[in-house]
Amino acid sequence: MKNGLKLKEHSASITLGLRLTDGICFILAGFLSFWLRFSNFDMNGPHTYALILGTTLGLISLSSFGAYRAWRGATVFSEIRCVFNASVTTFIILVICGFLTHSSDLFSRIWILSWLILTVFLLLAYRISLRKTIGQLRAKGYNIRKVIIIGDGELALRVARTLTNTKNSGFIVQGFIGESSTSIIKSEFQYLGNIKNLEEIVRDNKVDQAWVALPMEEAEKMKKVQASLSNSSVTIRLVPDIFGFQLLNHSLTEVAGLPVINLSTSHMIEGKNRLLKSIEDKVISSIILVLISPLLIAIAIAIKLTSPGPVLFKQYRTGNNGADFKVYKFRSMVVHKEKDGTVTQAKKQDTRVTKVGAFLRRTSLDELPQFVNVLQGRMSIVGPRPHALAHNQYYKGLVESYMRRHMVKPGITGWAQINGFRGETDTIDKMQGRVEHDLYYIENWSIWLDLKIIFLTVFKGFINRNAF
Repeated sequence: MKNGLKLKEHSASITLGLRLTDGICFILAGFLSFWLRFSNFDMNGPHTYALILGTTLGLISLSSFGAYRAWRGATVFSEIRCVFNASVTTFIILVICGFLTHSSDLFSRIWILSWLILTVFLLLAYRISLRKTIGQLRAKGYNIRKVIIIGDGELALRVARTLTNTKNSGFIVQGFIGESSTSIIKSEFQYLGNIKNLEEIVRDNKVDQAWVALPMEEAEKMKKVQASLSNSSVTIRLVPDIFGFQLLNHSLTEVAGLPVINLSTSHMIEGKNRLLKSIEDKVISSIILVLISPLLIAIAIAIKLTSPGPVLFKQYRTGNNGADFKVYKFRSMVVHKEKDGTVTQAKKQDTRVTKVGAFLRRTSLDELPQFVNVLQGRMSIVGPRPHALAHNQYYKGLVESYMRRHMVKPGITGWAQINGFRGETDTIDKMQGRVEHDLYYIENWSIWLDLKIIFLTVFKGFINRNAF
C-alpha cells in the first residue's frame, strides 16, 4: 500500500471538504445563472437572500439524503440519484417558501430554473470527477483496503466475489478464514487458516478489515472472531446472512439504542420523506382540483342525467398500514348489489357499465374524485392502486408479498399502471406483475420517480384497452 494516501473512509476533514465544495457549487451556480439572465453580477437584495437560503437548504438537503456518507463500493448511479433528488428537493422547498411569503414575484423564474440546472451540473461534475480520480488512484495501489473473509460457505464466496468485482472500490481480498481448506471458496481465493490463528493471520498479512460472513447459526464463531481481534485495530464488519429473504429497502438502523436490521421497510415513511411526499400530494392535488373543477361538474351532471342513482361510488379499500378507508369514484355502473359481499371485477362488455361509465372507465376520468381522498390524507397521487377488500383476502394467499403494498398510502396512479398492469386482473400472473411493480416503486421511491409517473400517466395511464 502506498504511504501518505491511506485516507479514512469517512473522516471529518473529507466531509467538511465536501460540504464546503457543495456550498461553493450552489453559490457559483447562483451567480452564473444571474449573469446569464441579466448579463451582470450585480445581484440585488431579494436574489441575495434567496441565494443564501437556497445554499443553506441545499446543504441540509444533501446531508438528509445521505450525500456525505462513505461512497466506497457504491455505484455512481446511486450517488447521482442522491445528489439530484437532494437538489430538486431544495428548489421545491425554495419555491414553496416564495409562495408562502408572497415574495415569488420578486425573483426571475428563469434565474431559479437555470440556478437549479447549473447546481446539479456542478455538483455532479465535481463528484464524478472526484470519484474517477480516486478510482484511478486505487487502481495504482493508493488508498487500498486489504480484506480477509471469515467464513467458507456460499455467503463468504458471494462477499468475496462482490468485493473483487466492484471496480475501483479499493478492496483487495487477501483470502479467507475457515474450518477447512477444502471449502467451496478455495477454488477462487486463498485459504489462510482457521479462527484459532486469526490474530497472527491479520498481523502477518497487514489486514485492514475483517469481513465476517458466517451463517446465523454460527453466532459462537462470531464471538470468537471479536475476541481474537479485541487487541487489534482492524475494522470488523459483519455481513448478515439475509440474502435468502425477500428484502424490501433493507437497511441497518438503531431503535431505542438497539441495532436493528430492517428486512422490509420503506424510506417513504421516514420523517423527512413522509413530509416531502405529503407536501407533494397536497400542493399538486390542490392545483389539479382547481383546474379540473369545471370537468368534475360536467361529469357529475352527465351521470345524473343518464342513470338513476348517486353521482359518486364509495367503497371501502385497504389503505396505509392495512387501515380501511372509503375511496371515491364517479359511478360508472348501474346501481346494483353484490351477493354475499363478493366483488366482481368489471369485464369486457359488462352489462352493468353505463354508456357514460364506459367512457369514464376507458379514460380513467372516474378516478378524479380520488384527489379529494388525497387532500384527506388517505391516498397519495402516486402509489399502489387500492384493491377491493374481497380481492385482498383472495390474493394475499396466492401472490407472495401481496400485502406489502399496504406499507404506504395507495395512489391514484402508479408504476404498475404506466407499465400496463391496469384494469382487470383475471389471472394470477397479472396480479403478480402488478405487485412486483408496486414493490419496485416502494423500494425505489423518490420525488423524481413520482413526477416521472405523473408525467407518463398523461400519455400511458388515462386511456387503456384493459380498462372496461
